[in-house]
Amino acid sequence: MNHPHSSFLSLLSESATIAMSRKSRELRKKGIDIINLSLGEPDFDTPGFIKEAAVEGMNKNYTHYMAVNGYEDFRTSVVEKFKRDNHLDYTSDQIVVSTGAKQTLANIMLAIIDKYDEVILPAPYWVTYFEQIKMVKGIPVPILTTLEDEYKISPEQLENAITPKTKLFIFNSPSNPSGAIYSKNEIIALGEVLKKYPQVLIISDEIYEHIIYEEKHYSIGQDAELFDRVITVNGVSKAFAMTGWRIGYMGAPNWIVKACTKVQGQFTSGANSIGQRAAKAAVEANPETIKGMLDVFRHRRNLIVNELAKIEGIKTNIPGGAFYIYPDISYFFGKKHNNKTISGAPELCEYLLEKANVATVPGEAFGTKKHIRLSYAAADEVLIEAANRMHKALSLLK
Repeated sequence: MNHPHSSFLSLLSESATIAMSRKSRELRKKGIDIINLSLGEPDFDTPGFIKEAAVEGMNKNYTHYMAVNGYEDFRTSVVEKFKRDNHLDYTSDQIVVSTGAKQTLANIMLAIIDKYDEVILPAPYWVTYFEQIKMVKGIPVPILTTLEDEYKISPEQLENAITPKTKLFIFNSPSNPSGAIYSKNEIIALGEVLKKYPQVLIISDEIYEHIIYEEKHYSIGQDAELFDRVITVNGVSKAFAMTGWRIGYMGAPNWIVKACTKVQGQFTSGANSIGQRAAKAAVEANPETIKGMLDVFRHRRNLIVNELAKIEGIKTNIPGGAFYIYPDISYFFGKKHNNKTISGAPELCEYLLEKANVATVPGEAFGTKKHIRLSYAAADEVLIEAANRMHKALSLLK
């Protein structure tokens, strides 16, 4: 008997990063030595002091339901973190703790976006932004950027994209997938445009804020004229190597907080109790505690940029943050090997997986067609071996 799926399911595409990681696992099960550069996850373990806080939470019996928006003392710690790191003045009732920043974003979309509302997002964008906008039947409005622009939009591009139907602007600095960082002056300039359009809300996704190499992080919510329209999204997954703990949070105007709490109350209720105790220790920690991890990522960034520069046809910039590189690989389009033609980034990623045993993600997933994403959250020798394999496989394309 055929059981049809809901129409809702047809709105969604499988995450390309998760799909590529799944293919990598399947090939590894067959005994093939795959280097997986497709998934955005630090290869470090969660710091010991955070694990100890989790154990203490269990020993103190933090194992029961809590308020839907999170433990009061954890939300207070998040308030202090926003003041310390971002110069943002929230109160604890303006914080919602969720099962990862991904749920935070889903709550926001469900709470504020109606059918046909337009949502502006710079491309390349994180795959989930686009899918969640579709999920609530909003209209994604990507603004295309290029490697030459350092993958950043200009104030003019933003202004040209705004219409009477624009409800929301989402941006991510540092960016997944490009590693791009908007400087303080660039964010202020975007803010000046947004001030002209008071109906437009702003999501500032700051999940990579502590993984920045040269610039300083700046939160758009610091602008007093915009603060009441900004939703600041963050979490502990990336900076503190806590991807599996599934804790994200946001600071936002009270009306949005109440709406998101109402949504979350019907999906998950409060986020994992022990995860919250661990995340409390993370947000209370001085960001200097992860300086060692940051230094390693900076070294790896420089390493992968230098290795990719040796491969004819790959164009890269030097990303300022996160742990991704997003090269332009359009040079290879139309080239062939053994009757296999590279017609676009998806075919190139398939070719690299089959011929080089290296897993990457095609740029189509992030809204651009000339690129692939590689994560450099891997050991030096792994990155060097991946680049060597890619070099060998790509040199066969004629």
